[in-house]
Amino acid sequence: MGLCSKQTQAGWIYPTTLLCIYGFFTYMRPSEPFLTPYLTGSVHNLTIEQVTNSVFPVWTYSYLAILFPVFVLTDYVRYKPVIILQGLSYIISWVLLLFARGVPAMQGLEFCYGMVTATEVAYFSYIYSVVDTEHYQKVTSYCRSITLVGFTVASVLGQLLVSLAGVSYFYLNVISLVSVSLAFLCSLVLPMPKRSMFFHQKETGDAAGKKSKDSKPTSDSMETPQCTELQNNTTTTEPDTENRNIETNFCKVLWLLCKDLKDCYSSSQLIYWSLWWALATAGYNQVINYVQVLWEHVEPAQNSTVYNGGVEAVSTFLGALSSLSVGYVKVNWELSGELALAIFSAVNAGALFLMDYSTNIWMCYAGYLIFKSSYMLLITIATFQIAVNLTMERYALMFGMNTFVALALQTILTIIVVDGRGLGLDIVTQFLVYGSYFVVISGVFFVRSLYIIVTVRCKGPKNSQDTRAKEETQL
Repeated sequence: MGLCSKQTQAGWIYPTTLLCIYGFFTYMRPSEPFLTPYLTGSVHNLTIEQVTNSVFPVWTYSYLAILFPVFVLTDYVRYKPVIILQGLSYIISWVLLLFARGVPAMQGLEFCYGMVTATEVAYFSYIYSVVDTEHYQKVTSYCRSITLVGFTVASVLGQLLVSLAGVSYFYLNVISLVSVSLAFLCSLVLPMPKRSMFFHQKETGDAAGKKSKDSKPTSDSMETPQCTELQNNTTTTEPDTENRNIETNFCKVLWLLCKDLKDCYSSSQLIYWSLWWALATAGYNQVINYVQVLWEHVEPAQNSTVYNGGVEAVSTFLGALSSLSVGYVKVNWELSGELALAIFSAVNAGALFLMDYSTNIWMCYAGYLIFKSSYMLLITIATFQIAVNLTMERYALMFGMNTFVALALQTILTIIVVDGRGLGLDIVTQFLVYGSYFVVISGVFFVRSLYIIVTVRCKGPKNSQDTRAKEETQL
């Protein structure tokens, strides 16, 4: 039994390593910063209007349509099949990008990429089902950091290949295809979890009863062959019975999810942090999705060397630094949180106006660096404020709901502002709308912060907590 204990304690290293390798190669796509120049270049020969108004909006629509079914399915099938589906969607996306031509083909590409982003929830949830609670902080750090490393390495590599070696965008996409194919192979050998957050929480047989009496956490998600053989002498599994129970309790689990969701939004503080999350993420996604089109408008790729890869690398690095700095800032977020959201949302608006009105590509790049760093700082604070007040299951549920609301808002923005069936605005006017959008966000939270500060000063610091409690009771 001592050998079995040592193997289960070290069991978190293997799946974490595989998932980090998978995350690195899925984000190691050197062609990503040069997508718009590639689509409008000699290979695809699409116009800016076709890319902006007909191709890119499909990603938003497909992401929204797929997100909720995938969110439920991910937990039901225990993560790994969805990660494999994501890897396959990556491969299909880059095959289409390399060898398909025309607007309909690129719309199919955007649909597949919508599948990629919708299934990303499996990547960030999988690890919690195969490691013990004591390793959560460590594996979360590894899995999230490796994606930043992969994206930064890809951006730097892409920029060096374009600027110094004169490599065409087509071969950058070939490198990306090889990278995501390696990631797909890694996904095939990931261990299959035996539990998930909602649908597969219980174990069968005496092992489950033993675990419930044991105060120490054990690795119940993965077992080595030696451990399995020992446990089979005392435990019998009934997969058919388990599957029937899962099907019977499916509706019950969905009802419990709705109940948990109601409890998640019972706090006024969490409501306002989630509101900012949804509003700002919708605007951020729009900017990220169309910023290359703006860069192409300010400085066409055919006329000069493109530095999109270098800018993405620097912006990711600054975003990581700003996110890291949150852990060292001592602020009473309950009192000053909304004011910080208002101030930095105003900074985001100013950065977007700078990008929009600038005719110099370097000023446009600078505005993008400011915008992305500010958003990364605030989203880290919002994530932390929400996570500290919720269990892991409820955090995952709230994350999914906030993302869904953000996508719904983004879809509305896309239909009205971008889509040819709506206003179909040009890229300069679009970014004027996005800047104004962040001005509205800043105004909402500035008014909210003034209300909190005035209320606290009028009633005194001792009653500040009571004020929050009364607001939550009223909700």
